[in-house]
Amino acid sequence: MQTDAYIGLGSNLKEPAAQLAKAVAELAVLPQTTLIAQSPFYASRPVGPQDQPDFVNGAVWLSTELTPHTLLDQLQSIEQAHGRKRHRHWGPRTLDLDLLVFGNQTLDDERLTIPHRELPYRDFVLQPLLDLNPDLTLPDGVAIASLRSQCPDNQLRRLPPPDYP
Repeated sequence: MQTDAYIGLGSNLKEPAAQLAKAVAELAVLPQTTLIAQSPFYASRPVGPQDQPDFVNGAVWLSTELTPHTLLDQLQSIEQAHGRKRHRHWGPRTLDLDLLVFGNQTLDDERLTIPHRELPYRDFVLQPLLDLNPDLTLPDGVAIASLRSQCPDNQLRRLPPPDYP
């Protein structure tokens, strides 16, 4: 059975926009998965420690037959291939892939929380989701558009489309 999954992408190291563009290409070829759409990329201040470069963020909409945990394993494998190191909480990273929404499912276990716990507070997540699907709602019926209108500003700046091959 196909499920709509929304993945948040972020990077602030080693040519962040190029990292995201490459990750989108890798997500497009995941097994049992189809890339439906990709959002524009945005730049924003880092959450947490401010002694790091600004982030570039975006999101993709996938249709997948994978389970949430299998999809998470695939996302973490892509992060590792990009040299992701977890040195400090909310610290700099080459690539961060977050499973934000997975159909109408809710999940909270030791590995995964769906919808993503911080989603309502991050304009750099909410705006790309709205770009992908302006009518998107969370499993509890809350509209992403409503969350975006109440979200704190993180100096979000839409970037021009990348010209990567």
